[in-house]
Amino acid sequence: MPNLNHFLTLSAILFTIGLFGALTKRNLIVILMSVEIMLNGINIALVAFANYTIVAISGHVFALFVITVAAAEVAIGLALIIAVFRTRDTIDLRNINLLKW
Repeated sequence: MPNLNHFLTLSAILFTIGLFGALTKRNLIVILMSVEIMLNGINIALVAFANYTIVAISGHVFALFVITVAAAEVAIGLALIIAVFRTRDTIDLRNINLLKW
């Protein structure tokens, strides 16, 4: 049976993969997906702490809150990406400079 260390290791691995993707990639959609992977790693840690501590409901509530914020973030992020793509014809960060005319 997995213990708390297994879940925290999985959470740290997911968070690290997401952080690596967010810092190294230049595509806006890939960066958005990497941030979502980071949030999923945080959710695993919250639920793991909730299952292995006395106050079991608080971790689940925080995880549900993070999922709600992540859904709003995806909706706003995709809307911004579509708006940038329509004006600049690219979603590559190297080619997007919003300060240029």
